[in-house]
Amino acid sequence: MYFVKSHGIGNDFVILEDAGDFKISSLAKLLCDRHFGVGSDGLLIYEDSSLADFRMRMFNPDGSEAEMCGNGIRCITLYAYKRNPKRNFKVETKAGIIDCEITSTEPFRVRVNMGYPRDIRHHSVSIDDKIFNLTLVSMGNPHAVNFVEDVDSVPLRDWGPKIENHPDFPNRTNVEFVQVLDRGHINVRVWERGAGETLACGSGACAVTVASIVNNYTDRYVEITLPGGKLNIEWDGERGIFMEGPAEEVFTGELDRNYMKSRLTEVKDD
Repeated sequence: MYFVKSHGIGNDFVILEDAGDFKISSLAKLLCDRHFGVGSDGLLIYEDSSLADFRMRMFNPDGSEAEMCGNGIRCITLYAYKRNPKRNFKVETKAGIIDCEITSTEPFRVRVNMGYPRDIRHHSVSIDDKIFNLTLVSMGNPHAVNFVEDVDSVPLRDWGPKIENHPDFPNRTNVEFVQVLDRGHINVRVWERGAGETLACGSGACAVTVASIVNNYTDRYVEITLPGGKLNIEWDGERGIFMEGPAEEVFTGELDRNYMKSRLTEVKDD
């Protein structure tokens, strides 16, 4: 079973075309494991599509399937580009058809039209006698944005899972903590739904930009600094939100089928 390991500013993924007879959710749990598998923040499945150039499915390390992944879509676009070197791709996702434009090949960079934000609203939750005043944004997947004075001092592994799993979010939520530096620059740390702390989140960077703009903290073009690197985000009110950033292939490999069979039940997804 051939795979590719790629990353977008430290947010890393295993990419497969053929999952064989293995149940993909179980496969994701194993392959994302950094001790017993390849190790990654998610599993991307490249599939044929009748609606676009290809279809991307994204599974979290806990086996749950996400609607969308901003860093993942850049990585899988790099995978598609190596199969068919052209400048523009349409990608089918659970969040809809996403347009991806290759803006540079050395280094490889992708500009993604992430579509329009939805369900933007303010919402407060109380956890351990602390009130979190959140800005909620959907980028096809849910995000809860919390503005703080010093993002480095946030106890992310304490607050992140508590907000992610709060009863107000029955489907759970991604969580971003944001420090605004000026009207064009912000620092972000991310707690991803189903993955935990990651070095970056593309859809989260878009949600953070939307939240910063609606709260009048920034202008419409923002440079987002995450622990793994930087993304450029622009909210064009007419055409949607554009995310531009890099993608890199780390290595390729072959999964040992006997090992996989010893740890997984070969049952196809419905």
